[in-house]
Amino acid sequence: MQNDLAKCNDVLRNFETLVNEGKCSEYQGTLKVGVDLGTANIVIAATDSCNRPVAGVSCRSSVVKDGIVVDYIKAVRTVKDLKARLEEITGTELTSAATAIPPGIIEGNVKVISNVVSGAEFDVSNVIDEPTAAATVIGCSSGAVVDVGGGTTGISILKDGKVIFTGDEPTGGTHMTLALAGYYGMSFEEGEEYKISRENEENVFPVIKPVVEKMASIIRNYIQGYDVDCIYVVGGACCFEKFSDVFEQYIGVRTVKPAAPLLVTPLGIAMNSRE
Repeated sequence: MQNDLAKCNDVLRNFETLVNEGKCSEYQGTLKVGVDLGTANIVIAATDSCNRPVAGVSCRSSVVKDGIVVDYIKAVRTVKDLKARLEEITGTELTSAATAIPPGIIEGNVKVISNVVSGAEFDVSNVIDEPTAAATVIGCSSGAVVDVGGGTTGISILKDGKVIFTGDEPTGGTHMTLALAGYYGMSFEEGEEYKISRENEENVFPVIKPVVEKMASIIRNYIQGYDVDCIYVVGGACCFEKFSDVFEQYIGVRTVKPAAPLLVTPLGIAMNSRE
């Protein structure tokens, strides 16, 4: 498991460098593309046919709330702009993409998310739930994968390589920001900026720890009755250094946070794109 996680982290750090530097790895053949419409960030990832990261682009956005697209026109425009940037980086036209949804959202919202991707001139090749996409990157065949997003905390429980349970509840990075803004008397926007600055982490985490414990209680309830010996946490809202420690102490199950947790799910979406 340690060797597999080390390889996974190497892949994720490489992908993070490609995204941050706007670079493209050498590749041959058709690219596989994944569009992650997150509450706080939209990310588009591209891999080659062997699932090696090739390039990626991202931007902060507020067009989705709790898995629901709240500004359709802006969402389409943002994805289209990111698509153009990725095409420039890779030097190729991108025609199809997979996308993902939080577990448990209603069918109409699934359709809207797909429509955003198709509205940005992609053919939608696949729709997968977010924690299952993350599990592809991690290589998790048994255990639980928890995707902590801006609006929700979702889980996929796997056994022998198959997903046997998915669930999702509203508690995420947005709730962290609300707690932080209330504590320090900030606006929501000020709280968000303060939260994402790494230099503020010592002042931020003690305030948001009860929200993290709420997330942990959600997951503890979900895994009751299942044989889960390891939990993998991914998503932008779990980037705090002590996040996985709180989960592990609260739930009593080994908890692992891969490198570049914000990028795990989008990379997994691309890996699940059907060529």
